[in-house]
Amino acid sequence: MSYLEQWIAKQNPQRLEKDIFVSAKWMIDEFAAVGISKKLGLIGFCFGGGRVVDILSQDQGKCFGAGVSFYGTRIDSYVASNIKVPLLLIAGDKDPLCPINVLEDVGKRNKESKLVVFKERGHGFAHRPQTPEEDGDAEEAFNIMRNWLHNGLLVQN
Repeated sequence: MSYLEQWIAKQNPQRLEKDIFVSAKWMIDEFAAVGISKKLGLIGFCFGGGRVVDILSQDQGKCFGAGVSFYGTRIDSYVASNIKVPLLLIAGDKDPLCPINVLEDVGKRNKESKLVVFKERGHGFAHRPQTPEEDGDAEEAFNIMRNWLHNGLLVQN
């Protein structure tokens, strides 16, 4: 945990945001040139899951057509009211780093969001399953994410 805190302290939020938007713009231009897509999906885990909320609130639907936050940390639920695209929030009810009440507040502020809570799951269960049961929940979480992105990026657009 202390290593994570040290790493986060060294990250410049403005640099992260700039890198994401520059990369997104490049991908959109490339995809549009070959007729593939005009919008991207944004996915983040842990610290990145929290940044999904920040980036989508700034983007206002220009680059990103949907987002997924897996057990996002350090989420400012206030900015969720600025998000203009569907947002999926996935978390475990035993995760001390991603309080469910914060995610519920995001849902109150953003009507296009959906919260999926996995019972008896902690932080990182989807990308680091430790048991066969967690592995099953991870598979389900990724299926939910895939369907969310399909519906948000392909079906409607």
